[in-house]
Amino acid sequence: MTLEAHGSDRSDPLMNAAPVKTAAGLRHVRYEIRGVLARRALELEKMGYEITSLNIGNPGVYGFRTPETMRLAMIENMQQSEGYCHQKGIFPAREAVVMQQQTRGVMTASAETVFIGNGVSELIDLCLRALLDPGDEVLIPSPDYPLWTAATVLNGGRALHYPCPPEQGFQPDIAAMEALITPRTRAVVVINPNNPTGAVYTRQTLEAIAALAERYRLVVLSDEIYDQMTYEGTEFIPMATLVQDTLCATLSGLSKVYRACGYRVGWASFSGDLERARAYLNALELLASLRLCSNVPGQWAVQTALGGYQSIRELILPGGRLHESRAAVIDCVAASPYLEMVRPMGAMYAFLRVNTERLPEFNDHRFAMDLLESRHVLVAPGTSFNVPYNDHFRITTLPSRAVLEEVFGRIDEVLAGYTRA
Repeated sequence: MTLEAHGSDRSDPLMNAAPVKTAAGLRHVRYEIRGVLARRALELEKMGYEITSLNIGNPGVYGFRTPETMRLAMIENMQQSEGYCHQKGIFPAREAVVMQQQTRGVMTASAETVFIGNGVSELIDLCLRALLDPGDEVLIPSPDYPLWTAATVLNGGRALHYPCPPEQGFQPDIAAMEALITPRTRAVVVINPNNPTGAVYTRQTLEAIAALAERYRLVVLSDEIYDQMTYEGTEFIPMATLVQDTLCATLSGLSKVYRACGYRVGWASFSGDLERARAYLNALELLASLRLCSNVPGQWAVQTALGGYQSIRELILPGGRLHESRAAVIDCVAASPYLEMVRPMGAMYAFLRVNTERLPEFNDHRFAMDLLESRHVLVAPGTSFNVPYNDHFRITTLPSRAVLEEVFGRIDEVLAGYTRA
């Protein structure tokens, strides 16, 4: 039989084979920041268009450099990076995290309760996998960083989104949070400074969350990757300084403050009621062992990063790049006839609202695609962050003022076009 004849034989079982089945557990998993819009942006780039990507907080794309001392620390220790390290991470990196925590007043932290991972992303998955049985619940802010919701679902849990209303400056609604708690609720996620909103939670808010977690014996999972990135003298308060009578995990890393996204180095430092958490921490170590260890070369940068000169301070003060780019966003929103914004006090994002009195038919996904197709700007629709309203979108504030002014001009052009439609 020739290949042509074989290929045309419709009785061939290979011709009638069913498509590869995907896991049912992925049905409700979303990560639209790198989804349909990002894939379309890549297609447009391959066609020769230049895309301004504002969908991801990736400092390297906009010329931010990792401190040279961190690069040198990796180079000098490369010979010690060729084998596996301990499943929790190299000791100097874990000890550096402990010293940072103790400097902040978290005295129960120790190297034995610090886990180094391939970015905070991996540690989010491991922390939830060690904690959740099918049907267990996790309180997650709305808006959220969608990996928290996705990882909860992938590990068999239910994500219960507590509101952080724009009308309250995106501060969590504590009463609404408590109303969601059931006997199946295991943990509460705190993202502070917040992605996507830029909100920095007040001491009163954080104390109320800590009290709630202790009352209901919830594990506190505090995502603090933007901990030193605040503006206008806004105070950042580490959650672990407020949680005593339940387990608290502080998650942070090198990606944002130290502009080292590609190093893929994050950590989870556990504090609070460690005695009741022995079985959980052992389970987490088991999971860490199964992936052998995290990226070793990048871990050698941790001690230098945390113990050395904190160059982030120059960037967030007046005249610094992050400060000035944020100021440009504030100015552009104020000048726009279509946009509103709760002033971001931390992180590297702005969560923008479109004035629906002027544009009552506005839809965030349609707008994001129209902006990409016609003006070649990529943003993240607000509903990507698990909110019930569709009048917001998120941008990163990393570009220069000149780039941002150009971008906002294009945004206003698209929005103006809706008024004429």
